[in-house]
Amino acid sequence: MLALSRPPEPMPARSPGPSTTPTVPLDEERAVVARLQDGDRAAFAILYGWYGDAIYRTALSRLGRRVLAEDVLRDTFRKALESIDTYEVRDRSIYWWLRRIAINLAMDHHRRLARDRDLADRLHAEPTPAGGPPHPDRGVEQEETARDVGVSLSRLNPRYAKVLRLRLLEERPREECAALLEVSLGTLDVLFHRACKAFRKVYPP
Repeated sequence: MLALSRPPEPMPARSPGPSTTPTVPLDEERAVVARLQDGDRAAFAILYGWYGDAIYRTALSRLGRRVLAEDVLRDTFRKALESIDTYEVRDRSIYWWLRRIAINLAMDHHRRLARDRDLADRLHAEPTPAGGPPHPDRGVEQEETARDVGVSLSRLNPRYAKVLRLRLLEERPREECAALLEVSLGTLDVLFHRACKAFRKVYPP
């Protein structure tokens, strides 16, 4: 069994490159997979060298953001390492198994994006409809929501709390948020999604 005392080393950034399906002789691939299942970590580097670019392009085509695609690339090979003992050699390349893992991870990212949008809606108190009388409890509800949001933000990593305040509460543009945090737009997106995930765990307090 392959020892996983520590996660794989971070994957290097990838360039999109041409979209082609990698072709490796099955007998050569099976020999490397067997080595990997026997615990040979050097075989992992070979597998990544063969299929890393293609997996990255698969993720990028679905997410459209390089930083997120790199996250999927890293997590795909991490998951593959963790479950390599369960992989059964068939009459097709292991690439298709890796690709399915990557697609599932990309779908998870899309679901998180939807939850993030829902969170953004819930972080703001609903305004009183134009022309309608204010609800007698609306002011109290808004105060309670603002208090709960403030307490929850105070429990987060300060960097997470800041990106949520800038992006959701102050509704600043992505470009301005990235400049204030001194990060790229891609890194801002990843930071924001991770902050939303952390916020959901502590809200309501």
